[in-house]
Amino acid sequence: MRHPVVLAVSLAGAMALSACEQKSADQTVERAFQDVNVIDESDLNDVMLTVADPNEAVTYFKRTAADNPDRIEVQRGLATSLVRAKRYSEAAPAYAKVLKLEGATNDDRVDYADALLRSGDWARAEQELDKVPPTFETFKRYRLEALIADSNKEWKKADSFYETAVGLTTRPSGVLNNWGYSKLTRGDFGDAERLFGDAIRQDPNLFTAKNNLILARGAQRNYALPVIPMDQIERAQLLHTLGLTAVKQGDVQTGKSLLRDAIDTHPQHFEAAVRSLRALENNANG
Repeated sequence: MRHPVVLAVSLAGAMALSACEQKSADQTVERAFQDVNVIDESDLNDVMLTVADPNEAVTYFKRTAADNPDRIEVQRGLATSLVRAKRYSEAAPAYAKVLKLEGATNDDRVDYADALLRSGDWARAEQELDKVPPTFETFKRYRLEALIADSNKEWKKADSFYETAVGLTTRPSGVLNNWGYSKLTRGDFGDAERLFGDAIRQDPNLFTAKNNLILARGAQRNYALPVIPMDQIERAQLLHTLGLTAVKQGDVQTGKSLLRDAIDTHPQHFEAAVRSLRALENNANG
């Protein structure tokens, strides 16, 4: 008569064991899916920060950040995507939030300073950079330090920071152009010309440096186009800049001649140069 009891206990034990095994299996599968989701989400974050449309990335990270307010990589992604979208006034407070989270780094503070600078708050940007230890040496940190020193007209500090920044990157064309422009604003036209030339050698497609080089040469009354890579449209645009620079220097006839060259060189109708030349001729006739 005891057999049914033993059988019932055995069945109950087997069912319990089966339930435990099922629960364990479910947990294993759930963990596996969680791991996959983490990997997928990490990949998606990277995609959003690189190839996605910047504003789409902002929408994605805003939604994700609202659900995960304490996850620093998500909040950092939101701040970075706002910078990519050129929404700097929103990026600055987003980086400020990142800095309050566990795991914030000196890179985050430099990025915060960058966003502040881009949004026009140079004073706060300088304050944030002052909080970064001097042993933290990165290209971005020194580039920002150079720009701020420039704005304060601290020329020796600016030159030192620019020089350090150039040595910390394999793509120095942009910072060389900034350094050259700093020299141009100070009236150091020879140094400016040299730095713009260095920038162009590093990046032959950097038209801003080409145009700045023309400004530096024109300021020295050197009205010959330099031997640099340029297509026909760029040549016309540079002749236009050179012509206007000549006029500013008081060399009006030279300026007119350069403007005519610009109009003749451009493969299409060069409206800006035409207007400049017409204004000069009307002024002379008046």
